[in-house]
Amino acid sequence: MNAVANPRPRFEHRFYVGAVVAAFAMVFAGFARPYYLRASFGGPALPLLLHLHGALTTSWFALFFTQTCLIDSHRIAWHRRLGIVGAVLALLLVAVGITTVMRFASRYVHSPIDGPVALSILGFSLVVLALFLLFVGTAIVLRRRPDFHKRLMLLATLSLLPPAIVRIPIDFIWDRNSVSFLLTDLCVIVAVVIDTTRNRRLHPVFAWGTLLIIASTWLAYIAVQTQAWMHFATWLVS
Repeated sequence: MNAVANPRPRFEHRFYVGAVVAAFAMVFAGFARPYYLRASFGGPALPLLLHLHGALTTSWFALFFTQTCLIDSHRIAWHRRLGIVGAVLALLLVAVGITTVMRFASRYVHSPIDGPVALSILGFSLVVLALFLLFVGTAIVLRRRPDFHKRLMLLATLSLLPPAIVRIPIDFIWDRNSVSFLLTDLCVIVAVVIDTTRNRRLHPVFAWGTLLIIASTWLAYIAVQTQAWMHFATWLVS
């Protein structure tokens, strides 16, 4: 009778677990060949920095899954303790992510062919990391508002998807970077539609957060191809 009378907690658990599993499936699909299954494809050894970056990103998805399960099992004290680990992990993920893309761009900055691509990747990656940090930071500030906190954490996790989706080895994604941004937008919109339909209202976090992700990614996509960004980024990594 309790499950029938109050089905929302079970739906919340399935929704957030399903969202993080689906998101990580896309991360795995995008980075399977260059990272997770690299040895199987006979790729060369990766630098320690890239291993650290991959480990931190993977740990974030594992943490989100664990935190969702802790809430579902009513282990609030453990959830809060692990939240401190999450805050540190988020900062490390951003710091290592910035270092990784800066070194990548500095390696190719003077190449007439690869340089513009590397600088564009740098700019877009910085926007992705900034969005992630904004959502996580706001979620920490609003941690006593569970309905805000959990949605902000979900948006933070989904904001990490573009670099993975763009690497999924499907021709229509590889041929046009804009397709990967559309797919990222679709992932966010699907999550928002499910939540809104179930709760019969659009939560304000999902309202402004979705607009922020969509607007930021598309504006960044345009901005990182301009000469102004190329000059600035060249100075930044030189």
